[in-house]
Amino acid sequence: MKSYQLKVKKPWGYEIIFTPPDASTVGKLLHLKAGCRFSLQYHEIKEETLVLINGRANIFVGGVKEEMRPNHGYLITPRLIHRCEALSDCDIFESSTKEEGTTVRIEDDYHRKDETEEERKSFRN
Repeated sequence: MKSYQLKVKKPWGYEIIFTPPDASTVGKLLHLKAGCRFSLQYHEIKEETLVLINGRANIFVGGVKEEMRPNHGYLITPRLIHRCEALSDCDIFESSTKEEGTTVRIEDDYHRKDETEEERKSFRN
């Protein structure tokens, strides 16, 4: 059995990745600080499901905004524009397909560029 954990600091909080780089799926815990939000973004290839574990957050999916319901899954398909925004400190579980393709950032509070596969490899190794 192989144990794995990687904590990656983000301007909105941090993520803890539980799956090794060679896994076919990815599991993450995303900690989002109150008042912070992810990029308004879409993924070229990746599909993910987001689940609010604790705290409060809004989710924007395809132009619709709603408060996330705890312990309910929100499916984000490739090219679907989305964003989460913390109403309080919160933790969101993400289960996704392998991190392939580019994450296209349409709007980003932290002025970051699109995230490519190459960039992801640099912080996982």
